[in-house]
Amino acid sequence: MLRNISFNDGNPDLIVGLEHSEDAGVFRLNDGTFLVQTADFITPVVDDPFMYGRIAAANSLSDIYAMGGQAICCLNLVCYDSCNIKSHELRNILLGALDAVREAGAVILGGHTVDDREMKFGLSVTGIVEERSITRNNSARPGDLLILTKPLGMGILTTANKVDMASEKSMETATAIMAMLNRGAAEAMNEVGVHSATDITGFGLIGHALEMARASNVSFRLSTDTIPFLSEAVDLAGMGLIPAGSYANRQFAEESVLFEANITDDKKMIYFDAQTSGGLFISVSTDKATRLLEKIRKSGASQAEIIGKVTDLQEKYIIFA
Repeated sequence: MLRNISFNDGNPDLIVGLEHSEDAGVFRLNDGTFLVQTADFITPVVDDPFMYGRIAAANSLSDIYAMGGQAICCLNLVCYDSCNIKSHELRNILLGALDAVREAGAVILGGHTVDDREMKFGLSVTGIVEERSITRNNSARPGDLLILTKPLGMGILTTANKVDMASEKSMETATAIMAMLNRGAAEAMNEVGVHSATDITGFGLIGHALEMARASNVSFRLSTDTIPFLSEAVDLAGMGLIPAGSYANRQFAEESVLFEANITDDKKMIYFDAQTSGGLFISVSTDKATRLLEKIRKSGASQAEIIGKVTDLQEKYIIFA
């Protein structure tokens, strides 16, 4: 029913809308500059209010980076229980977001607050992008290599943390990964030149890869040997500490996936796992892939890897070898 709503009134300056589940919308301002617009918010994924704010901001900013854009201004989106959330906790959430936004080279213009029983925080982000740098999720080409810039397993770890089952070391690692901006990876992407990209968030690696493969009319052949993940997440998945969103991802996307590789069910859940502030997933020509990977790693995403290749459309959109 919702798919029958037409949001595009035929405006020729609307370059990217809702057609392919893109990460952000793109609107032409003039012949050389395009506006990039997105909004996102999340419930708490870590205990520290400052880091929660920073992670939520990084998660929102990531949609701009996935489109090849640069963030310029943001609005805070705050839903909180004023009876139970202390003022200093809310202050630290906002300071954490401000820290990330400043690192992005953007500013916060204001925002909106709603009294809500469940804490939610994020940003509405406005960015700009040059026409040559607009990176969509529908233009992966057969022969391309696929790069993932952050490891998987964040959803499982943060779920385990809620019941004190994740180790302190793993949570420190996961927190740092989620708090890291995708800005450096996006700048490397723009410098080298790529064909297609998206970011890996709530739909997991498989869900977002499926969106890109389907929109590009190709298949992705992914290597289980090179996909980066946090090792403790597999053990926790085996204990059933898996977010509901990851199970929903599996139910939605499983029919489009072929597992040629012989891997455990716990390991499979890593690929369906709902991520928060995950990495960029990039399709790039073979001759540029090594240089791009080097630049991404130098930008701070040290665990980035080439995880597969693009093929002509096969029986399934996603194949794990």
